[in-house]
Amino acid sequence: MSCVFCRIISGEIPAQVVARDEGATAFLDLSPLADGHVLVIPDRHVARLDDLDAPEAEALFRSVVRLSGPIRDALGADGSTIGINNGEATGQTVPHVHVHIVPRWKKDGGGSIHSIFSAGNRRDVSEVGDVLRAALDGR
Repeated sequence: MSCVFCRIISGEIPAQVVARDEGATAFLDLSPLADGHVLVIPDRHVARLDDLDAPEAEALFRSVVRLSGPIRDALGADGSTIGINNGEATGQTVPHVHVHIVPRWKKDGGGSIHSIFSAGNRRDVSEVGDVLRAALDGR
């Protein structure tokens, strides 16, 4: 088994596990963006979010919802940024779905999700809407 996250779940690699729920495990990120930066992962190896089946997705996000408030409160944070890098082009470095819960404080120097994109020309939103509706029709 070469996936580092699968090895954490199996206990082969030590980690600061903070919670285990049915179908999901949460542990501290070893390269944290802030104190309390937690990764929540599905217990089954799945590389991309869209490859999760419905019960796995429910278990993963049930854990994220359950943990986000207590993590924030335990550290006295003002909020949290919750994000997923889904695929190599997004910066996903471990090909195992993982949700970041990053506690945030006012004036911590971090930005919003909008800060990771530069301004630029975009397609007309109605055109993009038409393309997406056509792709999603019947799914």
